[in-house]
Order: sequence, then structure tokens, then C-alpha cells
Amino acid sequence: MEPSLNWLFKLRDLIVSSLQERKLPLPVDRELCNKWQEGLPSRGVKRVFYTSCMYQLAPAIYKAVESLEKFGVAKGGVTARLAAVGAKLLGGVVLRPEREDLERSYTIVRSIYTALFNSGVEIGYLPDEPYSGALLYELGFIDDFAKYASEVYAYFKEKGVREVVTIDPHTHYILEKIYPQYVPDFDLKVTSYLDLIDPSRVRVKISGFTIHDSCLYARYLGKYGKIRELLSKGSPAEDPYITGVETAGCCGGPVESILPELAKKIALGRAKKLASLSRVVVATCPICMVNLSRTGVVEVKHLAEAVEL
Repeated sequence: MEPSLNWLFKLRDLIVSSLQERKLPLPVDRELCNKWQEGLPSRGVKRVFYTSCMYQLAPAIYKAVESLEKFGVAKGGVTARLAAVGAKLLGGVVLRPEREDLERSYTIVRSIYTALFNSGVEIGYLPDEPYSGALLYELGFIDDFAKYASEVYAYFKEKGVREVVTIDPHTHYILEKIYPQYVPDFDLKVTSYLDLIDPSRVRVKISGFTIHDSCLYARYLGKYGKIRELLSKGSPAEDPYITGVETAGCCGGPVESILPELAKKIALGRAKKLASLSRVVVATCPICMVNLSRTGVVEVKHLAEAVEL
């Protein structure tokens, strides 16, 4: 099973066009990114809470992947010729997430921000933050990514930002590890919210759960132990062959936009292994949440939903 080249080029055009128009990788209402900020205080913008709109986009991603499956973009033959139709559809008004799903994403983001703010962290937010560009890099559109990353960096510098606090693994990885390779003189400090939370203040609200680790957090960003430190009071079910730092499986997310059916198979395999430990799974990545939830095998909660920060 290989992705249609026609689809890959259409997908690239869709992403680039959307980033140019609204600084988001998908054609959705720009306002959905900012709703979480309503009524929240801010302590300036030297250190900003940066969502990259990842959690807010997650419900739209869910809708988009469903559409990609219907159009069979990776199957070849007759269905592959529908890729252009699929791109046009995704470029229209089809991406309208369910209100309930959006409200959940806002709650997750707000709870993290509020926990940091109330604990005395000097942090603020930007009213019109751009997406990081991670998807361009992950799909291999390097030239497009380099150009866009420079624009995002310039945006932060113009606003007076010195430090960026991330809340998802894709955004953190792309800013900390990849931006410095493509953005000359990149000097923003990149901090994960996980490292700003005091574990002694955390109360775990659920029991009988297991943990699904983001590959980026666990293997490339060194957050495997930190996540367990925050969740330890709930005594999560562990198995070295299922939840180990080097042995845990992927959710399938990295290929969802080009091979959605394969992504679902990978997610199903991962969900079944997790379910052997517990049907309640705590995750820390919006992409993982989307892919594992699509299987219907496990109930997926975000860390911010599982604990009182």
C-alpha cells in the first residue's frame, strides 16, 4: 500500500495554501484556536503558552481522516483519482468539528494554562498564534517548512517572545530540535509544560488506567519519567513490553494523512495491547488521542483530564 503521488502533491498544496491564508494546516475557522483564551488573565508575552492549535485542531483532524478514508487516497487505481476531489472537499467547509469535541479540547488547554498561572508561573498568551509547521516537516516538504518556520520565528520575535511553553510533543520537538536547523540564529527558549508542573501538587483523579506514551515525548524528548512522576499516585498498570520506553508501540498518527487505513490498523493493534492492561488510557498527545479513540477499543483521557494540576 503506497500513497498516491497525486494525493501527496494535492495535500502539500492544501497545507501550504491554508498556512498562507490562516496560519493553520487545515481549512478550519481561525477562531477555534483562540476560544480557550476567553476570560483568562495573562502575565505578558516574554514567556508564552503556545498551543500551536494542536488540541483545537484534533477534532478537525478526526473529521479529515474520516474523509480521506472515504476517498481511498492511498489505494491506487480508480480510487486514487479521487484524491483531487478529496483535497477539494477538505479545502471546503467539511471540517466542522463537533461542538462537544471542541469544548473538550478547550477544557484541556485551559486547565493546563490555569494550573501554570495559578502556581505562579510568569506566563501569558498570544491572541492569534500560528501553527508550528510540524506537519510540513513530518511529510518531508522541507523547503516549504523552512520558509514557514522562519515566518513563525519572526512572528514570535516581533511580539517580544523569549520563551515558548509547549503543551504537545510534536510542537515541542519541532521547535527545540528542528527549528534551529533551518532558522538562522534561532534563540527562543523552548520549555514543556510538563517540566513546570510540581508533582507534589498533583492529585490523580482516576485509577485502574494505563499510559500510552507519545513516541516523541518518550524516546526523543526525555519525558517518559516525568509523565510517570506526575501519574504515579494513580498506580498506572505497566508492562515492560507494552509501556516500556523503548518497546511501546506507535498510535499510527505519523501516517494518518497519507495512509489513513494503515494508521487505523496500527492504532487498533496498539489499542488492543493497551486494553490488555486497562481499557482506560492516559495520553499526552492530541494526535495519539485521535488515533486511539478512533478504534473504539479504549477510552482515552488526556493527562490534564486524569489529574488535578
